Amino acid sequence: MSDQIKITAEQRTEFGKGAARRIRRTDKIPAVLYGRGTEPEHLTLPGHATMMALKIQNAVLTLDVEGEERLALAKDVQRDPIKRTIEHVDLVLIKKGERVVVDIAIHVEGDAAPDTFVNLEYPHISVETEATHIPESFTVSVEGKEPGFQILAGGVELPEGVTLVTDPEELIVHVSKSISEEALEAELAEAEAEAGIEHEESDEEAAAEGEGEAAVEGGDEDKSEE
Repeated sequence: MSDQIKITAEQRTEFGKGAARRIRRTDKIPAVLYGRGTEPEHLTLPGHATMMALKIQNAVLTLDVEGEERLALAKDVQRDPIKRTIEHVDLVLIKKGERVVVDIAIHVEGDAAPDTFVNLEYPHISVETEATHIPESFTVSVEGKEPGFQILAGGVELPEGVTLVTDPEELIVHVSKSISEEALEAELAEAEAEAGIEHEESDEEAAAEGEGEAAVEGGDEDKSEE
Protein backbone atom coordinates (compact mmCIF):
# COMPACT_ATOMS: atom_id res chain seq x y z
CA MET A 1 0.00 0.00 0.00
CA SER A 2 1.02 3.63 -0.47
CA ASP A 3 3.46 5.18 1.97
CA GLN A 4 2.52 8.23 4.04
CA ILE A 5 5.37 10.73 4.25
CA LYS A 6 5.41 13.80 6.43
CA ILE A 7 6.65 17.06 4.91
CA THR A 8 6.81 20.48 6.49
CA ALA A 9 5.36 23.05 4.08
CA GLU A 10 5.25 26.82 4.21
CA GLN A 11 2.51 29.13 2.96
CA ARG A 12 3.68 31.63 0.36
CA THR A 13 2.36 34.99 -0.74
CA GLU A 14 4.70 35.65 -3.69
CA PHE A 15 3.63 34.37 -7.10
CA GLY A 16 4.83 34.47 -10.68
CA LYS A 17 7.92 33.21 -12.50
CA GLY A 18 10.29 35.51 -10.65
CA ALA A 19 9.06 34.36 -7.25
CA ALA A 20 9.25 30.71 -8.35
CA ARG A 21 12.87 31.14 -9.45
CA ARG A 22 13.78 32.72 -6.11
CA ILE A 23 12.14 29.80 -4.27
CA ARG A 24 14.02 27.21 -6.33
CA ARG A 25 17.34 28.98 -5.71
CA THR A 26 16.88 28.24 -2.00
CA ASP A 27 16.46 24.49 -2.73
CA LYS A 28 12.71 24.67 -2.27
CA ILE A 29 9.80 23.91 -4.59
CA PRO A 30 6.69 26.03 -5.29
CA ALA A 31 3.45 24.07 -5.03
CA VAL A 32 -0.31 24.53 -5.10
CA LEU A 33 -2.71 22.47 -2.98
CA TYR A 34 -6.19 22.08 -4.47
CA GLY A 35 -9.23 20.91 -2.51
CA ARG A 36 -12.93 20.50 -3.17
CA GLY A 37 -14.84 23.56 -2.09
CA THR A 38 -11.72 25.40 -0.89
CA GLU A 39 -9.49 28.02 -2.42
CA PRO A 40 -6.16 26.78 -3.82
CA GLU A 41 -3.40 27.05 -1.23
CA HIS A 42 0.02 28.22 -2.41
CA LEU A 43 2.85 26.46 -0.62
CA THR A 44 6.62 26.08 -0.57
CA LEU A 45 7.99 22.55 -0.11
CA PRO A 46 11.51 21.45 0.96
CA GLY A 47 13.42 20.43 -2.17
CA HIS A 48 15.27 17.27 -1.14
CA ALA A 49 12.49 15.82 1.03
CA THR A 50 9.91 16.38 -1.70
CA MET A 51 12.14 14.86 -4.38
CA MET A 52 12.67 11.72 -2.28
CA ALA A 53 8.95 11.47 -1.44
CA LEU A 54 7.83 11.74 -5.08
CA LYS A 55 10.10 8.88 -6.12
CA ILE A 56 7.33 6.71 -4.67
CA GLN A 57 4.36 6.51 -7.03
CA ASN A 58 1.12 7.75 -5.45
CA ALA A 59 2.80 8.50 -2.13
CA VAL A 60 0.38 10.06 0.36
CA LEU A 61 1.95 13.22 1.76
CA THR A 62 1.15 14.46 5.25
CA LEU A 63 1.73 18.20 4.91
CA ASP A 64 2.48 20.08 8.09
CA VAL A 65 1.38 23.63 7.22
CA GLU A 66 2.08 25.92 10.16
CA GLY A 67 1.10 23.24 12.66
CA GLU A 68 -1.97 21.97 10.74
CA GLU A 69 -1.78 18.62 8.96
CA ARG A 70 -3.29 17.96 5.54
CA LEU A 71 -3.24 14.75 3.50
CA ALA A 72 -2.38 15.21 -0.16
CA LEU A 73 -1.51 13.39 -3.38
CA ALA A 74 0.72 14.77 -6.12
CA LYS A 75 -1.37 15.08 -9.28
CA ASP A 76 1.12 16.88 -11.53
CA VAL A 77 4.89 17.20 -11.18
CA GLN A 78 6.70 19.60 -13.51
CA ARG A 79 10.38 18.84 -14.06
CA ASP A 80 13.25 20.58 -15.80
CA PRO A 81 13.60 18.79 -19.19
CA ILE A 82 17.39 18.64 -18.89
CA LYS A 83 18.25 18.41 -15.18
CA ARG A 84 15.02 16.53 -14.26
CA THR A 85 14.80 18.58 -11.07
CA ILE A 86 11.30 19.33 -9.77
CA GLU A 87 10.14 22.84 -10.65
CA HIS A 88 6.53 22.82 -9.48
CA VAL A 89 4.02 20.43 -7.89
CA ASP A 90 0.22 20.39 -8.05
CA LEU A 91 -1.25 18.62 -5.04
CA VAL A 92 -4.81 17.51 -4.33
CA LEU A 93 -6.29 17.44 -0.83
CA ILE A 94 -7.59 14.03 0.27
CA LYS A 95 -9.30 12.62 3.35
CA LYS A 96 -9.13 9.27 5.08
CA GLY A 97 -11.85 7.01 3.73
CA GLU A 98 -12.18 9.03 0.54
CA ARG A 99 -11.87 7.16 -2.77
CA VAL A 100 -9.59 8.42 -5.53
CA VAL A 101 -8.72 7.37 -9.08
CA VAL A 102 -5.00 6.72 -9.62
CA ASP A 103 -2.69 4.98 -12.11
CA ILE A 104 -0.94 1.87 -10.78
CA ALA A 105 2.14 0.34 -12.43
CA ILE A 106 2.06 -3.20 -13.86
CA HIS A 107 5.02 -5.49 -13.08
CA VAL A 108 5.58 -8.63 -15.15
CA GLU A 109 7.18 -11.66 -13.50
CA GLY A 110 8.21 -15.11 -14.68
CA ASP A 111 9.77 -16.48 -17.87
CA ALA A 112 7.58 -17.20 -20.86
CA ALA A 113 8.16 -20.29 -23.04
CA PRO A 114 11.42 -20.50 -25.04
CA ASP A 115 11.67 -18.43 -28.25
CA THR A 116 9.01 -15.96 -27.14
CA PHE A 117 8.92 -12.23 -26.51
CA VAL A 118 6.86 -10.57 -23.77
CA ASN A 119 5.27 -7.26 -24.75
CA LEU A 120 4.09 -4.95 -21.96
CA GLU A 121 1.53 -3.10 -24.04
CA TYR A 122 0.15 -0.93 -21.25
CA PRO A 123 2.49 -0.20 -18.30
CA HIS A 124 -0.24 0.84 -15.88
CA ILE A 125 -3.98 0.67 -15.23
CA SER A 126 -6.34 3.16 -13.61
CA VAL A 127 -8.23 2.07 -10.52
CA GLU A 128 -10.44 3.59 -7.87
CA THR A 129 -9.29 2.95 -4.33
CA GLU A 130 -9.29 4.39 -0.83
CA ALA A 131 -6.93 7.38 -0.72
CA THR A 132 -4.86 6.08 2.18
CA HIS A 133 -4.69 2.49 0.90
CA ILE A 134 -3.33 2.86 -2.62
CA PRO A 135 -1.59 -0.28 -3.99
CA GLU A 136 2.05 0.23 -4.97
CA SER A 137 1.79 -1.97 -8.08
CA PHE A 138 0.04 -4.99 -9.60
CA THR A 139 1.96 -8.12 -10.59
CA VAL A 140 1.06 -10.42 -13.48
CA SER A 141 2.80 -13.68 -14.36
CA VAL A 142 3.84 -15.00 -17.76
CA GLU A 143 5.64 -18.06 -16.41
CA GLY A 144 5.75 -20.76 -19.12
CA LYS A 145 3.21 -18.96 -21.34
CA GLU A 146 3.18 -19.75 -25.06
CA PRO A 147 2.88 -17.34 -28.01
CA GLY A 148 -0.61 -15.84 -28.21
CA PHE A 149 -1.08 -15.59 -24.44
CA GLN A 150 -2.69 -12.32 -23.40
CA ILE A 151 -3.58 -10.52 -20.19
CA LEU A 152 -6.35 -7.93 -20.41
CA ALA A 153 -6.98 -5.22 -17.83
CA GLY A 154 -9.98 -7.17 -16.62
CA GLY A 155 -7.71 -10.14 -15.90
CA VAL A 156 -5.42 -8.29 -13.50
CA GLU A 157 -6.05 -9.47 -9.95
CA LEU A 158 -7.07 -6.53 -7.74
CA PRO A 159 -7.10 -6.37 -3.93
CA GLU A 160 -10.38 -6.13 -2.08
CA GLY A 161 -11.82 -2.63 -2.21
CA VAL A 162 -10.03 -1.69 -5.45
CA THR A 163 -12.17 -1.13 -8.57
CA LEU A 164 -10.93 -1.16 -12.16
CA VAL A 165 -11.43 2.09 -14.11
CA THR A 166 -9.45 1.18 -17.26
CA ASP A 167 -11.45 -0.58 -20.00
CA PRO A 168 -11.47 -4.29 -19.03
CA GLU A 169 -10.69 -5.18 -22.68
CA GLU A 170 -7.50 -3.09 -22.73
CA LEU A 171 -4.54 -5.32 -23.69
CA ILE A 172 -1.90 -5.22 -20.95
CA VAL A 173 0.54 -8.04 -21.74
CA HIS A 174 0.99 -10.11 -24.89
CA VAL A 175 3.35 -13.04 -25.45
CA SER A 176 4.51 -13.40 -29.05
CA LYS A 177 6.94 -15.63 -30.94
CA SER A 178 10.41 -14.10 -31.03
CA ILE A 179 11.82 -13.19 -34.43
CA SER A 180 15.40 -13.74 -35.57
CA GLU A 181 17.62 -10.78 -36.39
CA GLU A 182 17.80 -11.88 -40.04
CA ALA A 183 14.00 -12.11 -40.34
CA LEU A 184 13.61 -8.73 -38.65
CA GLU A 185 16.07 -7.10 -41.08
CA ALA A 186 14.27 -8.72 -44.02
CA GLU A 187 10.90 -7.42 -42.83
CA LEU A 188 12.35 -3.95 -42.32
CA ALA A 189 13.93 -3.96 -45.79
CA GLU A 190 10.64 -5.09 -47.35
CA ALA A 191 8.70 -2.38 -45.52
CA GLU A 192 11.20 0.28 -46.59
CA ALA A 193 11.05 -0.91 -50.20
CA GLU A 194 7.24 -0.71 -50.20
CA ALA A 195 7.47 2.81 -48.76
CA GLY A 196 10.02 3.82 -51.42
CA ILE A 197 12.79 4.50 -48.91
CA GLU A 198 16.30 4.39 -50.33
CA HIS A 199 19.50 4.46 -48.25
CA GLU A 200 22.71 6.12 -49.33
CA GLU A 201 25.62 3.75 -49.82
CA SER A 202 27.82 3.63 -46.72
CA ASP A 203 31.61 4.18 -46.88
CA GLU A 204 32.17 0.52 -46.01
CA GLU A 205 29.84 -0.67 -48.80
CA ALA A 206 31.46 1.71 -51.30
CA ALA A 207 34.94 0.50 -50.32
CA ALA A 208 33.91 -3.14 -50.62
CA GLU A 209 32.34 -2.48 -54.01
CA GLY A 210 35.52 -0.72 -55.16
CA GLU A 211 37.68 -3.64 -54.08
CA GLY A 212 35.42 -6.00 -55.96
CA GLU A 213 35.64 -3.95 -59.16
CA ALA A 214 39.43 -3.70 -58.81
CA ALA A 215 39.69 -7.47 -58.45
CA VAL A 216 37.60 -7.99 -61.60
CA GLU A 217 39.67 -5.50 -63.59
CA GLY A 218 42.88 -7.16 -62.38
CA GLY A 219 41.60 -10.51 -63.55
CA ASP A 220 40.81 -9.14 -67.00
CA GLU A 221 44.30 -7.67 -67.31
CA ASP A 222 45.88 -11.00 -66.41
CA LYS A 223 43.89 -12.69 -69.16
CA SER A 224 44.91 -10.10 -71.75
CA GLU A 225 48.56 -10.65 -70.93
CA GLU A 226 48.14 -14.35 -71.59
